[in-house]
Amino acid sequence: MVTIFHVKGTRGVRAIWLCEELGIPYEVDVIDFAPRFKNSPEWRAKSPTGKVPAMTDDSFTMFESGAICDYLLDRYGDGRLQPAEGTQARALCRQWCWFAEATFARPLGEIVNHNRVAPDGGQVDFVIEDCRDRARICIAAIEDVVSKSEFLVGDAFTVADIMTGYSLLLASNFGLLTGDYPHTQAYYERLSQRPGFQVARDAG
Repeated sequence: MVTIFHVKGTRGVRAIWLCEELGIPYEVDVIDFAPRFKNSPEWRAKSPTGKVPAMTDDSFTMFESGAICDYLLDRYGDGRLQPAEGTQARALCRQWCWFAEATFARPLGEIVNHNRVAPDGGQVDFVIEDCRDRARICIAAIEDVVSKSEFLVGDAFTVADIMTGYSLLLASNFGLLTGDYPHTQAYYERLSQRPGFQVARDAG
C-alpha cells in the first residue's frame, strides 16, 4: 500500500493527484506539521529535511514530490500520463516537470517562507514583489504554450500538468492568475475540473 504523508495544500497534492489519475490504491497520512513533530527523529527518518511530502510503499520510503511522482509512474503507470521514452514529447514532459518545481514553485515558496519568518510580520515589500515578478515570468511561459494546445505537451494530459498544476494552484492562491493570462486561466480551470485535482486539493 502506498502511503502519502501530507499537509493540506502542500506538494503532496501532486502525488495524491497522480494516484487518483492512475487509480493507484493509496492512503493519506495527514501529519502534525508543528516543529516538535517536524523535527522528530521518527519524521526525519522519512524526510531528512523535515518537509512534506514523504511516501512509503510497503517498506520503501522516499521524499521529494517530483521524485515520488517519477517512482509512481515507473512502478504503476504502465506508460500512462507520459509520452514514450526517447521521444521529443517525453523530453518536453520532463522539461515542464522540472520547470514546475525548480523554476516556478521556487519564487512562490519564497513568498510563503518570507511571510513566515519575517519578524513581527515585517515583510520586505521589494522581496515579495521580486518573487511575484519571477512567478509572472513563469506564467507567461505557460501562457505561450497553452495558447496553442490544450495541455503542456500537446493535447494529452500528462504528469507535467500535474506538476505544473500544483504550482498554478499556489499562484492562484496569491492572486497571480489575472486577466493578463487568459489562456493560463482557462488551462488552470480545465485542470481544476479534474476529479483527481479536487481530491488532492482538498486532502488533509
